[in-house]
Amino acid sequence: MLAIRSPHEAYRRVDFDARVEGADPSHLVGLCYEQLVSSLGSAMFAQERGDNSLKSKALTRALSAITALKMGVSGTDATAQALNHLYEAARRAILDSALNFDAKVLGTIRQDFIEISQAMNLSSQSN
Repeated sequence: MLAIRSPHEAYRRVDFDARVEGADPSHLVGLCYEQLVSSLGSAMFAQERGDNSLKSKALTRALSAITALKMGVSGTDATAQALNHLYEAARRAILDSALNFDAKVLGTIRQDFIEISQAMNLSSQSN
């Protein structure tokens, strides 16, 4: 097991693990969106500060969140196809930014997922 280097990271990990443990599928999707949004924000912050280590870790977390989201898509209907397309485009953009960082593209992706997450939350509150 990799050593956690900061108390903040240790608390973040414990909080995340506890939230995953008791989550139903829709909450897991929300957690993945939350991780993606947070990780992209961290990557952009790290780029501004010149912290390549933090940027790399944040992009890796973002890719993990996208991978989990892609793995959770089932079916072949129009919604599943649209989600797969969205997740794959986001994955490619994040990978591209690992080599040639593009804060504008990552900011757009981040905002898109914030809006989707907000819509999901509004939908679940009305049910």
